Amino acid sequence: MGLTKADVLEKAKALNVKFIRLQFTDILGVVKNVAIPLHSLEMALDGQIMFDGSSIEGFVRIEESDMHLDPDPDTFAIFPWSSQEGMTARLMCDIRHPDGTPFAGDPRTALKRVLSDAEDMGYRITVGPEPEFFLFERDQEGKATNRTVDQAGYFDLSPVDLGEDVRRDIVLTLEQMGIGIEATHHEVSPGQHEIDLRYADALRTADNIVTFRLIARTVALQRNFHATFMPKPLQGVNGSGLHLHQALFKDGTNVFHETKHPEGISKTGLRYIAGLIDHAKAFTAITNPLVNSYKRLVPGYEAPVYIAWSMGNRSPMIRVPQARREATRIELRSPDPSCNPYLALAVTIKAGLDGIRRKLDAPAPVSRNIYRMHEHERHEYGIENLPEDLASALNFLEQDTVMREALGDHIFSRFLEAKRIEWEIYRQQVHDWEIDQYLTVY
Repeated sequence: MGLTKADVLEKAKALNVKFIRLQFTDILGVVKNVAIPLHSLEMALDGQIMFDGSSIEGFVRIEESDMHLDPDPDTFAIFPWSSQEGMTARLMCDIRHPDGTPFAGDPRTALKRVLSDAEDMGYRITVGPEPEFFLFERDQEGKATNRTVDQAGYFDLSPVDLGEDVRRDIVLTLEQMGIGIEATHHEVSPGQHEIDLRYADALRTADNIVTFRLIARTVALQRNFHATFMPKPLQGVNGSGLHLHQALFKDGTNVFHETKHPEGISKTGLRYIAGLIDHAKAFTAITNPLVNSYKRLVPGYEAPVYIAWSMGNRSPMIRVPQARREATRIELRSPDPSCNPYLALAVTIKAGLDGIRRKLDAPAPVSRNIYRMHEHERHEYGIENLPEDLASALNFLEQDTVMREALGDHIFSRFLEAKRIEWEIYRQQVHDWEIDQYLTVY
């Protein structure tokens, strides 16, 4: 049983909370908040706090700008770095129209709508995310650089890993805010780290990812470092991913597990995989939303670029880890941590459910290292590539009616518009590489 409005009011007073941040994200996943004093908390919990939606990316036109924040009491948490004289708390919010109806442009509402579809099919969905990020130094003026704080490698420990203290503080802060941690370690690239969050229902997981990114950046700043979730900030090394482990439960039982199947995975699980494969090119625009995202999705750096699945092999886009029974899950490896987690979960869950609903057949799992296959071999296996750039991904998204349904018309159209502008700006830039390559030769 979650917290009630009365519970939140009682806890806020008992914990000496002076200010509350009412948080939400815009369509692009950027965290926004409205700060209120404690005496306004009861009014906020009744959905009476308004903000100007016209100032938020992808929200509403100026003539329909009044929006109401509807806090979720169960997301109440204290920021540990608050002073004892005046603690600061946060509440994650849904966005509503003045008449109380849900706002179609709210990413959290979009995910709740997909999860309602899952419930109608009898399913509850849990997700375990594995976000990766880089820690960089700041210069003497406090500006972020792309100089790494260490030269450590996969699972290295101090004294090589100079970011270990920052990573530890991020973990401690998350745990103080009630977010469970499964594991944490240094990743393959210098300055790169991974913190795996504990499994939770899909909506709570999206809230946790949003909180994780805020906490990581705040703790890093306190130590004069910069934490970035940019997918590929350094050339020649692995980029950062956001692997999403998804599982479906029906009446408390994991429906992806099947004891009689030689690999321990059910027909429902295979159909979910088939749905992810069928919609992969389209949902990539959401799960990998930056121009920079496609610098990560290239062969040679462990990121999945091929639309296939395996029973353990890490080269395809989808992997089924070895754990079985209640721990049976499907790991989607292509998303990156720059995505809006509400939208990323909405489109990938919708894709999987579509596979179940349409009873799609998954292709055979691939046991070989796809990176080492010749192109004609991949063709024989029916293995296709993920989109190679943002423009291609947006075109696939625009053509996919199931993904449009997952996002809703408002988010679908505003996202395409914003990202096509981003692509055009990038496409028209003259980059340093072009100057170095061509200026004196031609």
